[in-house]
Amino acid sequence: MGTSVRHRRIRVGDVDTFYREAGPPGAPVVLLPHGYPCSSYEFRNLMPRLADRWRLIAPDYPGAGYSGTPEGFDYSFDGIAAFLDDFVRELGLHRFALYLHDFGSPIGARLAIRAPERVAALIIQNGDIPYEDALGPKYAEIEQTWTLPAAEMRAKLAASITEETFKEEFLNAVRPELADRIPPDLWQLHWSLMTPRRKEIAIGLIAGLKENRAWFPQHRKYLAEHRPPTLIVWGPQDAYMPEKSARAYLRDLPDAELHLLDGGHWLLETNLDDVVARVRHFLGRVHGVCNGE
Repeated sequence: MGTSVRHRRIRVGDVDTFYREAGPPGAPVVLLPHGYPCSSYEFRNLMPRLADRWRLIAPDYPGAGYSGTPEGFDYSFDGIAAFLDDFVRELGLHRFALYLHDFGSPIGARLAIRAPERVAALIIQNGDIPYEDALGPKYAEIEQTWTLPAAEMRAKLAASITEETFKEEFLNAVRPELADRIPPDLWQLHWSLMTPRRKEIAIGLIAGLKENRAWFPQHRKYLAEHRPPTLIVWGPQDAYMPEKSARAYLRDLPDAELHLLDGGHWLLETNLDDVVARVRHFLGRVHGVCNGE
C-alpha cells in the first residue's frame, strides 16, 4: 500500500471522526493521540516515514481538527480518553504502541490504564508529565489561575486563546534558527478551525489541568507497575516540559531509553530525522512483528 497517508472518516458514537492512517493493514499498530492546540496534522510528516513497517493511526479528537463538535460530549481528559477507547474498539485495534505528546500524554495514559495489555510500548515525546516537581516555568503561569474564582479563571484563560498565543505555543522557547523550521501553517490552520464553541472547550480542557493534578498518582502507578518498553525522545528547549521533565520519567521507568535532542516541544517539525531514526530502532526491537490486526 506504499507509505502515503490516507485521510478517513468514521462514526464513533455521536462523533463524526476524522483520522489519518498510513501503512499496511496487518502491520503492528502505532496510535498517535495529538496535543494542544493541534490535531492529527502534527503527525503528517512522521507517518509516511514509518509506514513501510508499521500501521500509523492518528485521530482528531471531538472538537479538534476535522472531527465533529457534538453537543453533550464530555470534553475533558477522561471524556476524550473514553472516546479514544471507543475509537480503537471501532477499528478493531487490540494491541498498539502509544505515542504520547503534550495533552496526548494524559489522554493516552488514561487509555493505557483502561487496558494495559493492549499497550505494546510507549514513545514519550514532550508529553505532559505526572511529576509536580519537574514541570517547567510556563506551567507556573497556568497554576496561578487556579487561585482565582472559577469565572475569573475562565475569563483569564479565554484571553489567552488567540492566534498570537497559538503561535507562541508552537514556537515555545526554541532558538531562532530552529523556530525558522516551524511552519506558520500550524498556528494559522488550527486558529482557522477555532469556533466560539471550540474556544469554550479549550478553556475547559486547560482549566481541567487543576483536577488532572490529582490524577498524577494513578499515572505514576501505571508506569511503575506495568513498565511498558519505553522510548523517551525529548526536546529540552520547552518552557512547559524542559530536560528535568524528561528525566523525571526515569523514576518509574528506570529501563526507559532516553534521548535529548537539540529541539523543543514540537520535535516533529524541527528534528524529524533524529526522531524517526530513534523511533524506528526502538519499535524494530519491541513492536516489529506483524500482529494481523
